[in-house]
Amino acid sequence: MAVCLFREASLFTGGTTGMAFLVHYVWGYSLGATLFVINLPFYVFGWHKLGRVFTVKTFAAVGLLAVYVELLPRWIGFEHLNPVFATVMAGLLAGTGILILIRHGASLGGVSIMAIYLQKSRGWRAGNVQMAIDAGILLVALSVTTPGQALLSLLGALALNLVISVNHRADRYYGV
Repeated sequence: MAVCLFREASLFTGGTTGMAFLVHYVWGYSLGATLFVINLPFYVFGWHKLGRVFTVKTFAAVGLLAVYVELLPRWIGFEHLNPVFATVMAGLLAGTGILILIRHGASLGGVSIMAIYLQKSRGWRAGNVQMAIDAGILLVALSVTTPGQALLSLLGALALNLVISVNHRADRYYGV
């Protein structure tokens, strides 16, 4: 739902989903298929650094997201969508979803895999790592969107990463 809100408001997000948005907006490729393909190299890293179970769960989560991203616009529509509401709500929804996945031993691929690994191996807060990478992706997005849309997209990334940064710490629950 979060990705649908971002897309309907012509906004971006960070991580591999943000990279997929860039490809989708610039070249018109399917957002779901692009999202799935961009994540493929990260599974090898995840397999070696975070284990088979984590990687299989992540592969399934990304696969489902890629399918939902294509199906949801067929099932729901927005007659009116305030862009500020869309970006904040999408950021909070995405952050909550990612947090749930992390706590149960999975992620939505790419950047999350790297953030989780760096939190486990170096003690860096996953939300802070993800926010730094997201900021870089959003800077690139600035070249294909308006400054207003870029700022709104940054607001969404802040909301997403705030949820993760505040709620995900190494000393908290980490499911199997």
